[in-house]
Amino acid sequence: MKHLKATSLLFALILSVNFINAQDTDTGNWFIYFGNQAINKKWNWHNEVQYRNYNFAGDTQQLLLRTGIGYNLTENNNNVLLGYGFINSQNYIPGTDNKADSNEHRIFQQFITRQNFGRVYLQHRYRVEERFLKDDFQMRFRYFLAINVPLNKPKMEDNAFYFSAYNEIFINAESPAFDRDRIYGALGYVINKNFRVEAGFMRQIQENTGRNQFQIVVYNNIPFNSSK
Repeated sequence: MKHLKATSLLFALILSVNFINAQDTDTGNWFIYFGNQAINKKWNWHNEVQYRNYNFAGDTQQLLLRTGIGYNLTENNNNVLLGYGFINSQNYIPGTDNKADSNEHRIFQQFITRQNFGRVYLQHRYRVEERFLKDDFQMRFRYFLAINVPLNKPKMEDNAFYFSAYNEIFINAESPAFDRDRIYGALGYVINKNFRVEAGFMRQIQENTGRNQFQIVVYNNIPFNSSK
């Protein structure tokens, strides 16, 4: 019951803010699901769905599906992963209410390393992407630095509320080198060792534009072997 009340409070807060801003075309909303299923001590399966909207919901900007197989160099710390992503984008044509629909296929390789300093949990992710767009091929490099800090518990454990933040920079292999930068802050809640939820705000900065996004995120870490 405590889990339900805490989770409901967290989402009620972010939903109320989203509703107020639903008509603001400069602010969208991303619903995100991250799954990371341990196959055994060495291997894991990553699965991800992101439903991105121009408003709170219903005006689709992008649907992203991503999956991959990872290998732990050291348990719960250093992981390498090979993955595939499918991205459907529905971008507005400038000056009109019409959208242009496009699909992208993406292969990516990444390395994740984690560090823990007392109550501070850090994650570094280095990712290389090979992007197959219509009549085009691009490569991109990404660096992601995230921090989680529990607020009412000494660790990221059951019933812990936590502060979450990240910064991710995207660099193109070709000119222009700068692609985008994302800055994010959120409040999260650890339901148990396998589930946590998070709600926050992200600012995405590109060369000539920027956009605000609310994010509602669910993390699922249930292993294939449930006895773990």
